[in-house]
Amino acid sequence: MMPRQLHFYVYILASLSGTLYVGLTDNLKRRIEEHRLGLVDSFTKKYKVDRLMYYEIFRHADAADAREKQIKKYRREKKVALFAQSNPHWEDLSKDTSWTSKDMLM
Repeated sequence: MMPRQLHFYVYILASLSGTLYVGLTDNLKRRIEEHRLGLVDSFTKKYKVDRLMYYEIFRHADAADAREKQIKKYRREKKVALFAQSNPHWEDLSKDTSWTSKDMLM
């Protein structure tokens, strides 16, 4: 049996009021649900940040970690610019059945 191919995701969430959060995970669907259900006592629970705006997929954890750190240093405007063209209406991508496509694999 082939070992499971691991992928790492850097993602941006937003609240309805526009608060942004940048995160990293190896299971994006599970992590979005954790944010949505408030399972972790954190910034995202306090500010109800649970709508997926943007994500990138990586094969290597170190590349994903470096990218997450890079995006976290961005000013708000630059974070929004990452998804402004592909998601101009700030739709929750996790509600779209095609949101886990491998098209964005880094």
